[in-house]
Amino acid sequence: MSSLKHEISSSDFKADRHDLQTHRSIRLASAVHNVRVAVTILALFAGIVNLGLSADTLAVYNATHLSADYLLPLWPENLDLRPTHALVAGSGVVTAMNALSLFASKTPSIRGRSMIHYAVSMAVPFVSLVASLVAVVLFYAVNASSIDETYQSWVCRWKNVHMSTRPYFGTLCKESQAALSIALVLVPLELIVFASACFQIVLEKRIGGMIRSRSIAALS
Repeated sequence: MSSLKHEISSSDFKADRHDLQTHRSIRLASAVHNVRVAVTILALFAGIVNLGLSADTLAVYNATHLSADYLLPLWPENLDLRPTHALVAGSGVVTAMNALSLFASKTPSIRGRSMIHYAVSMAVPFVSLVASLVAVVLFYAVNASSIDETYQSWVCRWKNVHMSTRPYFGTLCKESQAALSIALVLVPLELIVFASACFQIVLEKRIGGMIRSRSIAALS
């Protein structure tokens, strides 16, 4: 009889310890999820601001660019716009991917399907990370290797020139520099989102294994 009581108490102790570990893992996974969502929201806003800044600089260029036939063109004929295009494209991809990530994290039909949930959780921040990295690398690579003027080098060269009408080179210089700074900040933000997504998936798989082993033990 004492042996039976000992086995029952030992079994209850193991079950309690198993439940405690499961609850701890669930709380940790929930905390990681909240961090991932918070950083994703921050990255989404940063991407929107960056897209607005870089797109505005291009819009001003398109509105004020004159052909070489004019005597006093505001922009050089061989202006290299690739760095600015890279910022626009990169911030556009980052904005779209972060919006998709938030939508997926709040959609029960996606979260309820493990394979789709895991694929979206990892693929979306990875694409955002690659897009932000490519945009920054292209920006610096083209600026370093181009023999022609780039958008930022041109507007910042003439930033101190007083202008009573567009393009306002001083304002464009600040916008271009701000867009680059935000693009640089997006790289670690997207890295945090990707790393937290991977960690969350590991925790959720571990929790699933704990629950399954608990169910098997209860049946046996």
